[in-house]
Amino acid sequence: MATSGVSSSTGVLDVNGIVSQLMQAESRPLANYDKKTAAFQATLSAYGSLSGAIGVFQSALGGLTKASDFKALSAIAGDATVLSASAGAKAVAGNYNVNVQQLAQAQTLTSAGVASSKSAIGLGARTTLSFQFGSIGSGNFGLNGTALGAGVLSSGIGNGALTINGTAIATDSTTSSARALAEAINAKSTTTGVTATASAASSSATLFATFGDIETGADGGYTLSVGGVQIAAQGAGVLAGNGVTAAGIDAALADPSPVLTALTNAGITVSGTAAAGDLQFTRADGANVVVQETVTGSPAAVSGGIGLAPGAANGGSTVTAGSSIVLSSTNASPITVGGSNPALAGLTAGTGGSYLSGAFTQDATLASGTVVIDSTNNSLEGIRDAVNKANIGVTATIVNDGSANPYHLVFTATATGANASMKISLAGTDPDPADAALEALLAYDPAGAQNLTQTSAAQDTKLSVNGIAVSAHSNNVSEAIQGVSLTVTKVGSSSLNISKNTSSLKENINGFVKAYNDLTGTLKKLTAYDPDTKAAGPLQGDATAQSVQAQLRRMLGTSVTGIGGSLTTLSQIGITFDKTGTLSLDSGKLQKAIDENFDEIGALFGAIGNTTDNQVSFVSSTSATKPGTYALSITQMATQGALQSDAAVAPTTTIASDTSWSVILNDTVPSSSSNIATVTIPAGDYTPEELAKVLQSSINGIAAFSKKGAAVTASIDADGKLVLSSSKYGSASNIALADVSGSTVDSVFGAATPTAGLDVAGTLGGHAVIGSGQTLTGAAGSEVEGLKVDITGGTTGDRGTVSFSQGYAYQLNNLATTFLAKSGLISSRTDGINKSIKDIASARQKFADKLDDIEARYRKQYTALDVTLSQMQTTQQYLSQQLAALAANS
Repeated sequence: MATSGVSSSTGVLDVNGIVSQLMQAESRPLANYDKKTAAFQATLSAYGSLSGAIGVFQSALGGLTKASDFKALSAIAGDATVLSASAGAKAVAGNYNVNVQQLAQAQTLTSAGVASSKSAIGLGARTTLSFQFGSIGSGNFGLNGTALGAGVLSSGIGNGALTINGTAIATDSTTSSARALAEAINAKSTTTGVTATASAASSSATLFATFGDIETGADGGYTLSVGGVQIAAQGAGVLAGNGVTAAGIDAALADPSPVLTALTNAGITVSGTAAAGDLQFTRADGANVVVQETVTGSPAAVSGGIGLAPGAANGGSTVTAGSSIVLSSTNASPITVGGSNPALAGLTAGTGGSYLSGAFTQDATLASGTVVIDSTNNSLEGIRDAVNKANIGVTATIVNDGSANPYHLVFTATATGANASMKISLAGTDPDPADAALEALLAYDPAGAQNLTQTSAAQDTKLSVNGIAVSAHSNNVSEAIQGVSLTVTKVGSSSLNISKNTSSLKENINGFVKAYNDLTGTLKKLTAYDPDTKAAGPLQGDATAQSVQAQLRRMLGTSVTGIGGSLTTLSQIGITFDKTGTLSLDSGKLQKAIDENFDEIGALFGAIGNTTDNQVSFVSSTSATKPGTYALSITQMATQGALQSDAAVAPTTTIASDTSWSVILNDTVPSSSSNIATVTIPAGDYTPEELAKVLQSSINGIAAFSKKGAAVTASIDADGKLVLSSSKYGSASNIALADVSGSTVDSVFGAATPTAGLDVAGTLGGHAVIGSGQTLTGAAGSEVEGLKVDITGGTTGDRGTVSFSQGYAYQLNNLATTFLAKSGLISSRTDGINKSIKDIASARQKFADKLDDIEARYRKQYTALDVTLSQMQTTQQYLSQQLAALAANS
């Protein structure tokens, strides 16, 4: 540093250089701060690695904490195109043969065609469409034919006259009765999917309204036969009244009699009497009934007989009575009738079908729904949109078939199964009726008017398991085999093998061992010291890391308590620590444990709870729950909020048109509008059981409730009273109704008042529990803290015991959670490190700020010195000049 004898244009001294050198010396403590920070950050980074490893370990354990994960069964179908299956915890290993005969499908109904999908239908009168779902009992789906004509009864039906679903029915001159026609159609049933039934053929009930006594002349003769069986006969020369008379015919047909026996053998039954004029002969199989009078002799040799007064000449007569057929579709699909002249068979060309004498039974488990159609939406598109928006279990679409009236509204039920057939009823706003045009287009009742055409029938899945018939509403079939879920995809047969999934179990156990060893490997790397390189891991000697390692080993070295089986330690299934501290697996010992104790292995790893009462079920536990066996005592059973009618329901209850009630379901304090909705109840006359079903389905069809999982059940109790209950249990369960329009609530329930539900109450092992609905939860601070059990039935009193155990994976998962928790071991340590880093940064900043002051002071001092030296230099120069001048003048 130059301090004298130096000059420059900016001063005598290099102030910047001097200050810079001084500040380098002053700043040296900053490096210590940075060194400390780097050390802490290295430790923090190491903890980040440890936390990450524990997180990976915990993630690996997450799928192993359920005992059921170790008891998996595999389900393998022999023909995967027919079915697939999965086996649950309750499944049992075995082999099954599954034969699928029919797949479930949803019902589809199609309207008649209209010219425009946008034009208004009807006059716009407010009309409520009610969609109900249920089963169609009795009656077939098909077509009724008309009686065969006289020409057919005598000459038959020519070949080519009739086709069914595109298949020609072989007919000829012998096809002259309903029975013969039905036999011809049934011969093609395999191809057509249609069967025919001949209606009974009966002679006219007025055929014998007049029967004159038979009189025969000298050469006359008379016989009366039915179906070839002679009923009566009279020889020549018999006066009227002395031979065949109405009374005589009745006597011949008396039971018992040879004539009656002969008729019975011919398949002919008799009703009425000739004397009363209503004698009839019937053949139930649809064969023709031929009633024939045969006379002999000269003209007018015989008088009297069928339709003739006494004395009126009888030239003989033949009356043939025929019948008709009924076509039935084997799968309830529309039937197409064709051919050159189907009218000969009593049928009309075209496609159609309906339920014949059907009956509809509503299924209360399927929610119903309503849609309002008025002048704003009474077009085909408007109806479609309204139905789809209502989300009532029906999808509406419009199909254009290209005909003169091409637009058809098509309703398809969302649910499959024979219990999901639709009934669509329409009602107006009392006293106004429903719009007539809408009624004519959309009304559909399997037991009544069917103005829509069924194009696809609702049907169940039908299959057999080892020869045992099974049906289900869906193609996903549960519990046909206990614990096994089947998904059938086509008709056919397949084997099904349910077996222990030992590969899955071994995979889980190997995953457990690997997860632990991966974590301990990370711990070793972080805490190790390499004597060769003399390098220590970032957590070498760290107490927290050592504590983590110790806790993990201690937990694995402790047997599982409360397990109730023969396996309680890992070593029993071949998992042990080796000399390096890692886990190793003896596959031979594991296989032995699998062979001998397959069902117990899961409890070694997961949490498991068992109860001794089959109406008590273990739900869950928490890390605070202590393993053990606890006695369960119930002091109060959970109940549902309910409304019960004050008297038995009348045999018939009439619900008026436009009946709506306000429903308050599971409301809170204060009340919430989300728990209140309006239900529309289809008008009609209901038996008590039907009323319960329609109420349950209608309320459960309210979208606002179903979205929240709220529902009701309705039933008729032993006293004939209607009981409407919330499906929810406990103090949060309640229900109430209020009038809106139409029939009043009082007209059904009388002066009944609602009752609120109660929570279950009791103790577990003598410890306090909290009841909510049907669930008991152990109170905080007790041994049973967090232990949840459901009590779904039974009575108050001692209810057996609840046992709970925690396997290794479950305990380690909880331990890992405590390590990583906000207040856990690692978090506490890293919080401390972060605080130290922050403190160092703060101290460093303060020191850096102090350096600024020091630099300013140095700069001020040396700048002043520079000025002084500069002045001295100027003075020096002046004095030098003056001295030089004096010397020159002396």
